Amino acid sequence: MIVLKTQEDLSIMRMAGQIAGECLAMVGEMIRPGVYTKDLDKAAEDFIRSRGAIPTFKGYNGFPCSLCTSINEVVVHGVPGEERLEEGDIISIDVGATFKGFVGDTAATFPVGEVSKEALRLIQVTKEALYTGIQAAQPGAHVGDIGYAIERFVRGQGYNVVKEYAGHGVGRAMHEDPLVPNYGNRKQGAILRPGMVIAIEPMVNIGSSEVITYPDMHVVTKDGSLSAHFEHTVAITEEGPVCLTEV
Repeated sequence: MIVLKTQEDLSIMRMAGQIAGECLAMVGEMIRPGVYTKDLDKAAEDFIRSRGAIPTFKGYNGFPCSLCTSINEVVVHGVPGEERLEEGDIISIDVGATFKGFVGDTAATFPVGEVSKEALRLIQVTKEALYTGIQAAQPGAHVGDIGYAIERFVRGQGYNVVKEYAGHGVGRAMHEDPLVPNYGNRKQGAILRPGMVIAIEPMVNIGSSEVITYPDMHVVTKDGSLSAHFEHTVAITEEGPVCLTEV
């Protein structure tokens, strides 16, 4: 069931989104060769709690941390720990903050020091894919329009979208209806109505779209190619889509 949010709900979700977005930006500034992912996670948890919010991911389905830190071929759900960032890596940071019962969810991929031109291009294409999807999220459009726009753009750049994982509704729970895939057909799926809030999150691989999911739920590209991930929590309004996690 799709839950439409009231103006009061959206006001709180904007605050949750800002906390998540500011946390992502703060973590992004910490990224450099030699940094441990566990230290990124601690900084994120401290930041979120300092703003009166709760780290959404921590404890979610048993996940032990406040961030997902996904390096190179890891698509999503990488677990922070003793892994140290190295020059030339790329790292996707996914973070959620729950404020007054509502969730903000956002992600971005960052270069670690000097990276290859190919890696930089992947990051840029994935970021552009996110905003292509957001632009398609107009009131009266369909969920399928978002996925169609994202996949068409990504494939036009010579890359592939991950199909096993998708965006989703956001509200009092991190994952609500509807599912928002990064592929699809125009004029199919749920109609986007004012009051809906969704997470749009393209995951883009340089190589094959196929992935492997491990028992701890971290996901890697099947062919070992690089992957990038960007995400915003987006409210559908009468005037168009509004990013709640953009800072």
